[in-house]
Amino acid sequence: MKAQRSFGLILVLALLTALGGVVVASTPFSATTQSGVPDAAGAEGHVKVAGTTGAESSQAQQAIIIDHTCTDLSKIPGYWLERAKELTVHYAHTSHGGQVISGIENLEQLDPKYDVAVRRSDTVALPGETNVLRIYDGNNLGGGDTYITPDEYWSTAYGVDRTRSVADTGWFNFSTWTWCGQVSGASESYINEYLDTLDTLELEYPYMRFIHMTGHTDGTGETGNLHARNDQIRNYCIQNNKVLFDFADIESYDPDGNYYLDRGTNDNCDYDSDGNGSRDSNWADEWCATHPDDPLCDPCGCAHSKSLNCNLKARAFWWMMARLAGWDGTPDGAEEGSQKTASTATPGQGETVTYTIVIQGLTAPLTATIQMIDVVPDDLAYVTDSLTATAGYVNDGTAPTLTWTGTLSETPVITVTYAVTVTTSQTKVASNTAVIAATGYETVTSTATIIANGYFLCLPIALKGVTQ
Repeated sequence: MKAQRSFGLILVLALLTALGGVVVASTPFSATTQSGVPDAAGAEGHVKVAGTTGAESSQAQQAIIIDHTCTDLSKIPGYWLERAKELTVHYAHTSHGGQVISGIENLEQLDPKYDVAVRRSDTVALPGETNVLRIYDGNNLGGGDTYITPDEYWSTAYGVDRTRSVADTGWFNFSTWTWCGQVSGASESYINEYLDTLDTLELEYPYMRFIHMTGHTDGTGETGNLHARNDQIRNYCIQNNKVLFDFADIESYDPDGNYYLDRGTNDNCDYDSDGNGSRDSNWADEWCATHPDDPLCDPCGCAHSKSLNCNLKARAFWWMMARLAGWDGTPDGAEEGSQKTASTATPGQGETVTYTIVIQGLTAPLTATIQMIDVVPDDLAYVTDSLTATAGYVNDGTAPTLTWTGTLSETPVITVTYAVTVTTSQTKVASNTAVIAATGYETVTSTATIIANGYFLCLPIALKGVTQ
């Protein structure tokens, strides 16, 4: 009989489903914040840092390659952007590496969601800052240096010792250094020295990961020494499960995916448009001429290059930090909203229905306190002690009003379930709505509708070849 009732109610249920979507309202609840500061415990004489570290992250044992395909921030679930703000990065660089810093600070001005605290050598105050991506720009705490050469980061005992002095603070989850023009004339053995030194540092600091970089484009294209050495770095990172920020790859493509390395692009985005051996066009200027209002073209004082180049690298850097926080790189769930469903659409008297409410994708920050309220309607009886949640706190003490309270900071998706039984013998439409809200942010409502004791509707439709 249930199958017959379900068939007869297809048209009715289709209409009710159309009426039961997610609706945005405006009722608020309260908010809280969380913080992350360094732990005091260490390993092998070094202080262990707080937050999601390279060694503890689910991404720790795999290669993470950040290239031109990693610049669309809309694909990053909000949960992982918030987790990235628990991290602290030591970012040493030459003038070309400053492109990332310029782009990151510009992005913060455009959208406060990408909040960042960049502290230079003489103004270090990182550990106490919370809910913000923390970046130390330098390699000599309190010394004022922000232009860091290989000798000051990795290629001599002096440089490695300065990097160790930064890592020894216990403030940092990650450390990196960007090339200037050194890779263009580098030998294979010189690059091996760079790779070996970063390996040594990772062994000494097991709670940190050291991010590798390729050298910036120099106009020599796919046949130059730069490309060969960059490929050496790429291959090593892939084979040895390292983290790579592919500086050169990002500046070899425009945002539409058009490729320019085979046309001799350089760090200023100049390229050879007609194959005559002379760079006569600029892909960044061309792209922004056709996209003048795109935020990627917003001026940001980009050293040695165009603002578009810096803005792309900033977005790739945030993508990398989300990956290092634990995101697997897939956009699943980034745009999904909260929803409520019922286990059956047409239960009979005495049957049990299980409701499932999935809470995710809210406009409130992940650290905000969220509350869900759901009132069981007439003709349904709440099953005692059936209210459960994957995290947070449930309360059925005032049933038929059921509540859940919690945050999304530990997991981006919360699932709440409860059961009811049908108490009426009549045919009734029963709709109930989950209201999900946080103070000061949009309220989301989602409704599930069932038909108790539904019956077959005789429709005046003659189907050829079908008899009753």
